[in-house]
Amino acid sequence: MNKKVNKTGNGVKISFTGEVKMQNIISMVENCATGKCECMSDATKSKIKNMSVSGKDGDVSLELDGDVSTQEIEAALAKSKVIN
Repeated sequence: MNKKVNKTGNGVKISFTGEVKMQNIISMVENCATGKCECMSDATKSKIKNMSVSGKDGDVSLELDGDVSTQEIEAALAKSKVIN
């Protein structure tokens, strides 16, 4: 799986390509939203206002709206148990 993190006008967009299932990304977002995930600090989580998943298996996008940096999100992705 390839992960590419880009800054957007509203926050950060993560593009997942290759061996990625959309349901895994949805599960990751649900875990984050419900506090079941420990991949990012509470300070980073509090900056995220909205998370949206789009695309299909093999080409999934996750948009995070809020005042987050690409570095914060790359660090969180490295710790995620769902996608690693």
